[in-house]
Amino acid sequence: MNPSTMRPFPISVVAMGPGSQETDEAAYMPMPRMETFSAPRLPDNVSPEAVAAVGEMLGAYVERMEMRGFNGDAELNLLELRPSVREVINQSLGFGEVSAFTTAPRHWRVQETAFAGLWRVLEVAENGQFVIDRLETGPIPAVLGDAMRSVAGTELPAPAYPAGVMNAPALVEEIRLQAAACKPGDAPHVINLTLLPVSDEDLDTLYHWLGHREISILSRGYGNCRITSTRLQNVWWVQYFNSMDTLILNSIEIVGMPEVALASDEDFADSIERLREYLDMMVDTV
Repeated sequence: MNPSTMRPFPISVVAMGPGSQETDEAAYMPMPRMETFSAPRLPDNVSPEAVAAVGEMLGAYVERMEMRGFNGDAELNLLELRPSVREVINQSLGFGEVSAFTTAPRHWRVQETAFAGLWRVLEVAENGQFVIDRLETGPIPAVLGDAMRSVAGTELPAPAYPAGVMNAPALVEEIRLQAAACKPGDAPHVINLTLLPVSDEDLDTLYHWLGHREISILSRGYGNCRITSTRLQNVWWVQYFNSMDTLILNSIEIVGMPEVALASDEDFADSIERLREYLDMMVDTV
């Protein structure tokens, strides 16, 4: 199949920056709303043959998922599917809480499906065509961490400090030391800027020093959590917004990948069970 004729897969990711400061206006904070699992629905007017093909393909894939386990990196290539089968796949998998994109060194688009721990991973060429389209399992696709390590530096010189800074010099040194010591599997080191006495000059210094870089992740649960890579390896902006898109927690996490973006072992086990139930429903519709 010619990739240029493919129907685009709708990745619901938007560009994001480090955030902005809250205003001084008083406002009531809306109660957070937790996203819950909602089983996808089959698209209308699809052929029974396409539904049967998808059911067979996903059934075999679930068997591989169980055999290899959560960290088994089970993959399924979707690039060459015929349009009718691709449409059933697009609608059947649904959308989960986490989505992401990278702008360098390659253009990846990542969407967690409605089944946590099962991810849709696409690479987009400069001309807009998909060159990779696959399903894979795991806490989060490795392409995101790989992109961070390939574009961020292992060292970042301290910035110049303008008048008005309070704690920026101490925070910069803490970030540099923790980033240099960070190893795979280490617990995150979290700097909660919301709770610290920091001036606008402190925040501006940190924003310009660390930068807003090439990997952006959005996790939807209680409100939105926006995760953005920086110019320093293993250092991430992690910012929580309520349902009114007001910044309520502004933090820096020093870790391989922030935990809020990761699917858990329990998520994966639940997803296998839900996928089997969904496949049974597909069989009943054929």
